[in-house]
Amino acid sequence: MKSATGRFRRVDCHKLCDNREGLIAILLHLAPRRRIILPMVQDSIHVLQVKGYKVTKPRRQVLDVIEKAQKPLSPYEIQRLLGKQGKHLNHVTIYRILDLFCRLNLAHKILSTGGFVKCDLGHKEGCHRFVVCRHCGVIQEFADSELCHEENKFAQNLGFHAEYHFSESSGLCSSCYGSQENT
Repeated sequence: MKSATGRFRRVDCHKLCDNREGLIAILLHLAPRRRIILPMVQDSIHVLQVKGYKVTKPRRQVLDVIEKAQKPLSPYEIQRLLGKQGKHLNHVTIYRILDLFCRLNLAHKILSTGGFVKCDLGHKEGCHRFVVCRHCGVIQEFADSELCHEENKFAQNLGFHAEYHFSESSGLCSSCYGSQENT
């Protein structure tokens, strides 16, 4: 890291690596110079290549942003974060990239916020669902193939062929629910 004089100073990496955020900060600091790619980004790049899509600079940039995100991000928020890094993408381009990522299960749109998050489950069997805490905003992703099968059966009973399912549950996480009961 650079000191106030502009010279590099020694940093105790062990202290920074004690938590996930510190490790990510180190990797992101080294990434442009050392060609280090975060695991999720690398896996996503592989999925793009296997599916026959080009790994363009804008796609990499959006992947990097959603990998680092701690909350769902709108395309405009992604555009703003890229702008802070000196990278400029049109919000329409970002929408198209996010649409592709959602089709490939690399990202998901959170219905309640309208923001996008990276897919934490990869290609796990079943439809990917979310539970969202309305108090603290924590989001947990899960997949359930039986639930997916039941929803398809329900749709077929109505004479409908479901191609994709969107579903999320809103409520209180165990921490917020516990603190609410104590008040």
